[in-house]
Amino acid sequence: MAVKVVDASALAALLFDEPEAQDVAGRLEDGHLVAPALLSFEIASVCLTKLRNNPKQREALLAAFALYARMPIEIVEVDHADTLQLAEALGLSSYDAAYLWLAQKLAAELVTLDRKLQTAGADDSAR
Repeated sequence: MAVKVVDASALAALLFDEPEAQDVAGRLEDGHLVAPALLSFEIASVCLTKLRNNPKQREALLAAFALYARMPIEIVEVDHADTLQLAEALGLSSYDAAYLWLAQKLAAELVTLDRKLQTAGADDSAR
């Protein structure tokens, strides 16, 4: 089973049934999912934004958020000094760098919908 690092953009698309959900599901299929601890905060933040923007969908959004707790995602600590250097070198946020650092550390596929992060990961692995 391949290890796959999943970021908040990809997981939110899956949980909240965004247009990219099917693509993300295919990319995550048969993977051992891993993410840094900040994933939980980011998913909660996405849900909160959706709740504020779509109050009539409250029950559906909370039900989707509840699915997150049942997902088999291994949470892994990252080296913050290393992620800071990576963020600085690649022009990423420290949050995005945490996902990229973890993918590099585990030699895993990074599943993201964030184009800047995807490009930075591809560019950095080509070095």
